[in-house]
Amino acid sequence: MRFQANRDVFSEAVSFAVKLLPQRTTLPILSGVLIEATATGLILSSFDYEVSAQTEIVAEIEEPGKVLVSGRLLAEIASRLPNAPVRFSTENSRIKVSCGSASFTLLSMPVEEYPSIPQVSTQSGLVPAEEFAAAVAQVAVAASRDDVTPVITGVQLEINENSLSLVATDRYRVAVREIDWDPGSNTAKETITALVPARTLQEVGKTFGHSGVISVSITNSDDRELIAFTANKKTVTSLLIKGNFPPVRRLFPETVDNYAVMNTADLIEATRRVQLVLEREAALRFTFATDGVTLEAVGSEQAQASETIDAILSGTETVVSLKPQFLLDGLSAVHSEFVRISFTKTENPNKPGPVLITSQTSREQAGADSYKYLLQPNLLLR
Repeated sequence: MRFQANRDVFSEAVSFAVKLLPQRTTLPILSGVLIEATATGLILSSFDYEVSAQTEIVAEIEEPGKVLVSGRLLAEIASRLPNAPVRFSTENSRIKVSCGSASFTLLSMPVEEYPSIPQVSTQSGLVPAEEFAAAVAQVAVAASRDDVTPVITGVQLEINENSLSLVATDRYRVAVREIDWDPGSNTAKETITALVPARTLQEVGKTFGHSGVISVSITNSDDRELIAFTANKKTVTSLLIKGNFPPVRRLFPETVDNYAVMNTADLIEATRRVQLVLEREAALRFTFATDGVTLEAVGSEQAQASETIDAILSGTETVVSLKPQFLLDGLSAVHSEFVRISFTKTENPNKPGPVLITSQTSREQAGADSYKYLLQPNLLLR
């Protein structure tokens, strides 16, 4: 095999192919990148039985062929090559990569032992790339990082006729966002659900965020449920997580009369300042009153902190205790100048319900987006 390619294009393609590979794998062959030189160009692929990535780039193919090489090593080499065309050739089990005056010789891996890359043929629909990337960033932060319960380490995609909802929870909070969905030629009316690993979805959002439109495909093949995202000659596939996602949507109230509105940036900055004296995992006390919201932290005998910022309160004075990082995750995902924090009720009047965080266009007008973030308060610190 022999080809020549643009240095930047080649480096970006290798980087994309290895991005989703695990840092450590029990099968060394799965750490490889498969490079195929064909009559139409160069195809780079990676696959670890759960996630695959594939991209096609333009290259001058002098001799077609197929080779498997250590992915992360090739990515590091490609990212540091001088500004000149990359020449790539193979001879027996050795691979030569040269660029300008730099030259590297690598050992190839056995191609015949590499698994077949998943192929997804049917398109389920299309989503606007920027909106999808923003929705993933807003919602995925609420997914659990504890592998003991795999079902909540994912983001649930719920596809209806013209909308796609993303839902995530770690039991302490729930995040939901809805965006437009174009079913294309798919005329099926039933709701489609897909539980996608949050880490994979976050990489898809970052990689495809400026691609215009993303094609999404959900298929069943050989008892393997797969989802594929395709844009700009790049494709990422992922196995879906098996299991029943908890019915967290029913936790959201229809209406809430008791709420406070404040400047989003002011609340973020005040929370970051006051939490400085807290010990790890401790919560902040928030008192929402007619004259503003007061944040209080009792860290230890050596350090306490408090701060009051402006707020408009509708309803009764409310006191809740919230984990600052969970609150900051929700506030950072509100893409509006103001934020509304609504206070839900429980059957026990002494136990506060979850707080609902939504965007607010102005002090008086609710936001137009569909982002909702429900956060369970801690027991109040007395």
